[in-house]
Amino acid sequence: MGIFSSIKNAIFGGDDDKPEAAPTPAPAAAAPAEEKRAAIGQVVVAERLDNIPGADKLNWRTSIVDLMKLLRIDPSYDNRKELAGELGIAGYSGSAEDNITLHKKVLHAIGDAGGILPPELKD
Repeated sequence: MGIFSSIKNAIFGGDDDKPEAAPTPAPAAAAPAEEKRAAIGQVVVAERLDNIPGADKLNWRTSIVDLMKLLRIDPSYDNRKELAGELGIAGYSGSAEDNITLHKKVLHAIGDAGGILPPELKD
């Protein structure tokens, strides 16, 4: 499992939480199940992170190191470099600019994975 998979699982839950693992409901019940899953969007992603103990002491909204710390993932240079590689960032050096780019790329990838982020976290 890669670093991004660890981040995604920490936010959305593990593979056991995926709706595909649940029995297929009758067609009439399909819409409410989809609406329930859709509710995990914007509010839950930010709320889940904000409600993790210690979130108030970390700047996870702008710092990749703090985001990784909050999710209890080792934020070492080697792990950030591996994460950058997973997300297609070449030449990661660990500079402030690289960390900002990595943080934005992680948030974008969380959005691509199904999370709907508040506008201030999209850019």
